[in-house]
This record gives sequence, structure tokens and C-alpha cells, in this order.
Amino acid sequence: MTSGSRIGIVGAGVAGLACAKVLSQAGFPVEVFDRAPDVGGMWSATRRYPGLRAQNSKSTAAFSDYPMPDDFPRWPDGQQMQSYLAGYVQEFGLGPHLRLGTEVVAADPVDSGWLLEIRDQTGVHRTTCDHLIVANGVHSDPVLPELAGAAAFRASGGRLCHVSQFHDVEQARDRSVVVLGYDKAACDVAEAVSQVADETAVVARELTWKMPRKLGFGVDYERLLLTRAGEAHFPSRFPHRVERLLDRLVLRQSNMDLLQERITRKLRLRELDLVPTGPISEIGTSSASMATDGFAEQVEAGRISVHRDTEITELIGGPHGPAVRLSDGSLKLAEIVICATGYRQEVPFLTPFVRRALTDEVSDFRLYRHILPVEIPNLSFAGYNSSNASALSAEVGAQWIAGLLTGRFVPPMAELMNNEIDARLAWSREHSEGDHAHGASVVPFSLANIDEMLDDLGTPLPLVSRLAQWVRPVRPSSYRGVLRNRAVATPVAPTPAPVAER
Repeated sequence: MTSGSRIGIVGAGVAGLACAKVLSQAGFPVEVFDRAPDVGGMWSATRRYPGLRAQNSKSTAAFSDYPMPDDFPRWPDGQQMQSYLAGYVQEFGLGPHLRLGTEVVAADPVDSGWLLEIRDQTGVHRTTCDHLIVANGVHSDPVLPELAGAAAFRASGGRLCHVSQFHDVEQARDRSVVVLGYDKAACDVAEAVSQVADETAVVARELTWKMPRKLGFGVDYERLLLTRAGEAHFPSRFPHRVERLLDRLVLRQSNMDLLQERITRKLRLRELDLVPTGPISEIGTSSASMATDGFAEQVEAGRISVHRDTEITELIGGPHGPAVRLSDGSLKLAEIVICATGYRQEVPFLTPFVRRALTDEVSDFRLYRHILPVEIPNLSFAGYNSSNASALSAEVGAQWIAGLLTGRFVPPMAELMNNEIDARLAWSREHSEGDHAHGASVVPFSLANIDEMLDDLGTPLPLVSRLAQWVRPVRPSSYRGVLRNRAVATPVAPTPAPVAER
């Protein structure tokens, strides 16, 4: 692709900004579209709920060449993460490339690239680009369940919203709040509102394992999920020597059993009746998360009640005020119902033909390396490798796209890419029971996914750094050398992408 080829990026979150920085440095004209008025994606003020905090520490959540400010706490909150990304924009001069408050409502493939229909405050307009990057996030479309009685519930003064639409904890002061769900967002917002609400209830269809930030004995969340030794404790597609050794010595299961018992004691799960029914290995799936600081303490103090293995069957409105009926038959007062019920991976701006070519019969995304659709030319995805090291993964993914566009990296033939996609999706479905974000998650193998992308580019991490990662959580700065100026190359003439007939 030539140096004058225009790049359109949908989304100004972590992945979109990383692509903008890498590709603009490579000499491509870049435009980034985002319907929000600020950068940040999930950290945007338009989506930020009370209690939102980064799962990673500031040392592992940063980009390789832009550390977080010294005055940030070890675990930044949502506002600080958005501020960090705004600083990234300023540091690398990305402001002129941004078109905030601008939504891509349609993207049609044409011979020369893509015809985009965009909507901003002045109306609907058309523009074009030669290559389109979808970076709208794997958690782009909030899921609000259809609950019986919603109209009557609202008519009686009840508020029903998705967690991403609940922005002010003061709205819960002295009110009865029910939080539907048990992922990190549910526990985060429940703990935050329990500080001011009259009563707070969490309705959880299924409890999942959560990792405390600190567990003791040198073990914590990042040592489990952001070291190579930690990754080796989860069965992978391509087991290496350490994994096989752990199995032979029966250490993998025994270590996980010890971890389960340690978490159970640390969070007092037995005493609070919060022990999940599933295995501790669930902590490595895309649905698992870090334990919310203070959540267990608020449950123990009676400020949060958890209704486990239960669902909301009906919203109720009437003269006695809004309430919810649970599947066990009980009623709960509920002036506010906050649904932490997840997101869909949606690309509604793409044509139906393109969407069908991107996904399979169960709506899993068919992307080589979580980036490249085999059958759609001039299109790539960024951030569709949901990871425990999101900023670093996004940065390496941006370099992979830059390598593709400049011709420094040539992907395999279409048949080989499709075979790899088939094998990966089949393995993910089997080992995650389908909980792999429609094929857009690499958890718990974040480092392995980064290794794959760097190996494709012929720039693997030096051995010394790789060895250090066996016992020390990943340090993004250690990748600075292999990423610096990799995208700054003279773009070459395009090579037509191989198209497979399926």
C-alpha cells in the first residue's frame, strides 16, 4: 500500500489510538472516528460507571513508550485511565487525526477501498479511505436484557439501565439498588453504590472466581495472569516443556487447588456463601476477573446482599413502589436496577455481506491472528484480541497491521489462514465452554499472543526479557526496543490479499 493511502479507524479507545500513532508515524494519512466526545473507549466519561478501576497495575497497563504518571496510584481508576489516554494523544500529536463526536453509520467496500457514511453534529456526510481498521472494542454494544414488567416498573418511578449508562453514584443515595450480574463491573458498581444506598443487592445467576489484587506469599493477580509461569498453569493449544513438566509432576492441578483454597480463605468465601460451583481454572477465561476491593467486606457488614444462583424474573411497578421478583419467588425493593449483563461484539456499520463473511454460524469472528479477515480486502481489526495486557497487545497489533500494509509482513495463503482460524476457534470453544468473547479473546494467553505477532514480524522479544517474564509480570517498557520505529518504513505497492472460496 502506498504512503498516500488513507487509513480510516473506527474507535478512539486503546487499540484505535495505538493504530493511529503507529500508522501515522509510518507515513499514512490517518483519520480516527469515534461517536464519543472524548477518547478512551471503555474509559470514556460517556461509559464510566462508579467504581470503575483498571484490573492491571499502572506498570502493566501502560504502552511501551509512554509510562503512566508517577503520581497515579498503583491501580488507576477510570478517570485516570481516560486522562492517561488523553495524554497519549497529546504526547504523540494524534489530535489532528481525531474526529470525535463522529459516528460511522455505514461502511461499504468499493474497488478503491471503503466508502464511509459518517454522522456528526452538522449532519450526515460521506468520506472514503483505502484501508479500514475496526477498533470499536469487543465490548461495544451494551446488552440490556428484556425483563417482563419493565414499562410498569419505569412508570412507578423505577430506573432500569445498563452499568455503562450509570455514571453518578449520588443517584443511588438513600435508595434501594439491585445489580444484575456478577462480573467485575457488577461487583465494582455494587461496592461503590453500597457506600451511599439504603440497601444494595446483587442478583447473580452464577458466581465466578475472582483473583484478589494481593494474595500473599508473592502471589497476586498479575503473577498468575501476566507471567509465563502463570500462563503455563492453563492448558494451551501448543504445550511447551514447562507445561508438560507441570503435568508430569501433577503440579498444575495441585497449584491450582492451593490457589483456590488461598482465594477462598482470603476473601472469606465460605463464611459469606460466595464459593463458586465451577473450577478455579475459570479464572483464566474471558469472564473471570479481579476481586473488587471492599466487596467482601461490604457483604460481611450487611451493606451488600448477594442472591446467588438466582435471576430476575419480573420487574414490578405499583402503588407500593418499584420492585423485582426473583426466580426463588422472593421480592426485593428496587428503585434502581443496574444491569451488568455484558456486551455484544457488534459491527453494525458494515454491510450484511461483510458481516456474514466475518463470522461463522455461531457468530464467532473469523480473524487470522485476531486481526485479518481472510475474505475481505482492505480491512483489519484492532483490539479484537481481548487481553490481560490490553495496551501492549494493542501496540503490537498495530505494528502487525503496519507490517501488513507496508509489505514487510506477508500473511500465509488463504487456505492456511482459514485452517488456523478453524483450529483456534474449535479449541477455544472446547476449553472455554464458549466463553471466549465470540473468538475475540486470548485470555489467559496474553503473552503467547504477543509472541505470535512479534514472530510474524520477525522481531521476537530478546531471550533475556522472555526469561524474566517467567517470574516477573510483563513490563511493557521491555518491548520498547523491538517496537521502536518498526513501522517507519517506505510503504511498498500493495499485494492483493488472497481470497478463498468457501
